[in-house]
Amino acid sequence: MTGWPDGYGRRVLQSVDSTLSEAARMAADASGPVWIMAEQQTAARGRRGRPWSMPAGNFAATLLLPVSEAPGQAALRSFVASLALYEALVAATGRADIFALKWPNDVLLRGGKLAGILLESAGQGAQLRHLAIGIGVNLAAAPGADEVEAGAVRPVSLKGELGTVIAPEAFLDLLAEAYARFETQFTTYGFAPIRSAWLSHAARLGEVITARTTRDETTGTFADVDSAGNLILETSKGPVPITAAEVYF
Repeated sequence: MTGWPDGYGRRVLQSVDSTLSEAARMAADASGPVWIMAEQQTAARGRRGRPWSMPAGNFAATLLLPVSEAPGQAALRSFVASLALYEALVAATGRADIFALKWPNDVLLRGGKLAGILLESAGQGAQLRHLAIGIGVNLAAAPGADEVEAGAVRPVSLKGELGTVIAPEAFLDLLAEAYARFETQFTTYGFAPIRSAWLSHAARLGEVITARTTRDETTGTFADVDSAGNLILETSKGPVPITAAEVYF
């Protein structure tokens, strides 16, 4: 690790409602990418507006990233962030064999959910102006089973599973450095190398999984992730692309 990446701002707050909300408030004045980390969040949120538990010692940060591109291209940064999280966790633990990436935006530790990513954007028409990449990691403690929906992957923490203790700011250093490298790769070479690297760490690749939306569900073999970031399930009716869904094993 080479230290804090050039060109990236850093803001560490003792308490905030949500780092994603803080990013939205800062967006109009942001001239470059900036990491916003909070030791405490009072109104953290996850996907589909669900509350996100924030025990003391856990990691919560948002990368506010000025962009000028179509929403579909910007959304591929969930894979960039996933890879950065993977590398930061490997750097923090010295273990590469126990982490896996769950489509579309979770990181697993020994099959349990360790981290999640949430993207929010702002812009007009077909062009985005800012992307906020919210990241939460259970460094110190995991939510209880009663705090997650039925059938969801069990939450785990880095300390609980491995005994690894790392301060949120120290983890931010690792994550920011890793993200900057993958962001440069993404903007220079496109999604293809990011996709290949992500697939090399993918959870349940080649296995039968279920993708569920609010309207329907599809069960099939996890065959691939395509060039648009869609999950490809091989079913009895052939390959089915999944744009957005919750995945269950």
